[in-house]
Parts: sequence; C-alpha cells; structure tokens
Amino acid sequence: MGWPVVKLEEVLDQDLDFVNDLEPKIYKKLSVKLYGKGVAPDKPVDAHAVRMKKHQIAREGQVIVSEIWAKKGAIGIVPADGSGALCTSHFFLFNRNPERVTEGWLRYLFVANFLELQLSAEARGTTGYASVRPRHFLQCEVPLPPLAEQRRIIAKLDKVAGLVEEASSLRNRVEDERKRLLVNMAHRPDLSTGEKKRCGWRQVELKKILTPAAEACEVDLETRYPNLGIYSFARGAFAKPSIDGASTGAKILYRVRKRQFIYSRLFAFEGAYTIVPDELDGRFVSNEFPSFSIDEQNATPEFLAALFMNPQVWTNLRAGSLGLGSRRQRVNQKHLLDYVIWLPPLSQQFRISEVFGKFKNNMESGKSYFNELMAAVLYAMFHEIDITCDKDPTRQVLQIG
Repeated sequence: MGWPVVKLEEVLDQDLDFVNDLEPKIYKKLSVKLYGKGVAPDKPVDAHAVRMKKHQIAREGQVIVSEIWAKKGAIGIVPADGSGALCTSHFFLFNRNPERVTEGWLRYLFVANFLELQLSAEARGTTGYASVRPRHFLQCEVPLPPLAEQRRIIAKLDKVAGLVEEASSLRNRVEDERKRLLVNMAHRPDLSTGEKKRCGWRQVELKKILTPAAEACEVDLETRYPNLGIYSFARGAFAKPSIDGASTGAKILYRVRKRQFIYSRLFAFEGAYTIVPDELDGRFVSNEFPSFSIDEQNATPEFLAALFMNPQVWTNLRAGSLGLGSRRQRVNQKHLLDYVIWLPPLSQQFRISEVFGKFKNNMESGKSYFNELMAAVLYAMFHEIDITCDKDPTRQVLQIG
C-alpha cells in the first residue's frame, strides 16, 4: 500500500484556549479509558469543588490525551455527549485538520493503541507515572493515506466492528442466561422450605463459612502494588493499574488470595461481590474491600459466587445499612457475616462448580477472541499485512488492501 508516514503535528494542532474562572454550575467530566477503549462521560463536578486553576472545555470531535496514561492508550475522540466537559491540566486537547485526516482514521489508530511504543519511549518520569507532554504526542508518526482511501478503509472497519459487536452481544445474552441458571441452582426457588430441608439444605449465617482474611501490608514508598477491582452487577474481578507507594495516601494496603470471597463496601448495593480468581492472586486492595477465607469443607467458592449473582441478595444486605441515600449504602462486614443463607449439601454445590467451570472457560475464551479480533484486524491494517483467507467466510469484509 505504501502509505505516507507523517508526524501528528502535521494533522493536529493543540487547543490552547484555557479557562481560569469557572461559571458557578455543574460541569460534565470525561473519562479517557486505557488501551484505546474510548472516551466516556465521568461523574460531573461542581465548579465550587474544583481546586485546579487552569482548565479547558472539550468540544465534540477533539482529540483528548491523558498526560499520565497516554502511554497506556488513554487517548481518544471527544464524543457528542462530552462536548462542554471540563478538562483539567492533566489532559490535553487537539484540533484535527479535516483536509488531512478524518476523525474515523484517528479513532481507529487510537483503538489500535498504535502510539503506545512511541509514547513509552518518549515519556519521562517514574515507571508507572511517566508523563506524556504535547510535544511528545505531536512527534509521533502515523500512516496517512489520502482522504478517499481513509474513508474507504473506515467503511470496511466499521462493518467489521459491527459484526464483532453483534457477536459480542450474542455472547452477552448467553452470559445472562448462564447467570440465571447458576442463580437458580444456588437458590432453588422451586423448592419449598420443607423440601429444602428434606434435601439436606440448612440455614446458616455467613460467618459460619466465611472468616475475615485481611492481610495488611504497610505501604513502602518505593514499591508498586498491583491492584484489584470488582465489577458491579456480579461480573467478577479485574486487574487495575498498580498503586504507586509514593503517590497513594494509604499507609496500609491489603493483599488478597485466590478463592477468597471479596466485596466492595461502597458498591455492594449494585452487586460488587465476587471470588478472587487464580490469575489475580496476591493483588492489593484498600480497606474498602473486605476479603474472607472460605470454609471449603462446607461451601465452595463457586456456590458463593452464584449465590451473590442474585440481585435480591444485594437488596437484602443493603437493607439497614448506612450510607449516602437509598442506593449507595455501605454494607459493613458484620452485617454481611450475620446474613443468613440456605446452604445446600456439598454434592449439589459441586454440581454448581462444574457448571460454573464449563461456562467460565467458554465465556472467557469467547470474550478474549472478540477483544483480540478487532485488535488483530487493526494491527494488520496499520502494518500493511494481508489478513484475507480463502477459507474465511468473512474474507470480503476483512480484506483491507
């Protein structure tokens, strides 16, 4: 294809319009996701609560770059609902030259995290917080075909993205059905109290099978601590960027272990309960994330995970908790441990574990495939690799050249 390679300074200009005096109102904010995951609305902020003195107001279609996390792909395009959002001095805005580059071309460059290696080489600072300055960003080189070619390729990529999204939506529907099956197996709403007792179920407080397992670690200023987060709505745990010992205000962090039960006190109201997976063993959390060892002679981690997929459990635990209103009550540890559940015999829990394992393996492989498919297509395109295959029924869609 032989596309020209240009520096971003040839197609982008930094927006240098700053605002010093904010209007007394609520401003929209933006979250720029890592690894090219896009830009989304963040929690709004009251102008009176803003401490920084120098700000910018984002406009739809602008390129927004995170000073701290650009090297990890925190670059994107301001969406329509992000227009008017307040940006602090830790973010940079750039205007596009429409006569040289289309918004779609830039968007796919960022989705592909095409600039990561260049920005990592240029960034300066500590390992985790090496900042990217505007001059670093504008010196990055990107492939730039003519506008007509950009539009042609974008149309094909949009079609591929649509197919991937359709397949991903189907996977999500299967995931919802999986949750319903596991919830029903863990709760057996079809059985009466008497039938449950005859089948060997018994009522127990969670403290009979859960033991607090806080493993406190004093924060060392020269250490980085791999972090763990919990998705809401019983969607499991995930790896978060490491906590820098020199930057956090916490004096103590807590190490978690695989197969422990863990939850978020703040977001328990919306299902932030889960089991620590093997791959996140040894990560760290704040004291807002109590963790517990499970008595596996009486309860399996998979049974507890399935039990807490039920929104009714979240509602029950939220009742009586203290917090910030009807939704965001913190669930304290004692309240959780006093909660009474129906505990089935281990033989029935093992059936849940078996189903859980089969679904988990299938769903994770499917999720990984869809995430990697678009990345592979973009990598091939920007590196001018032929990705067609005669045996691939989607070859006419995937052919870029």
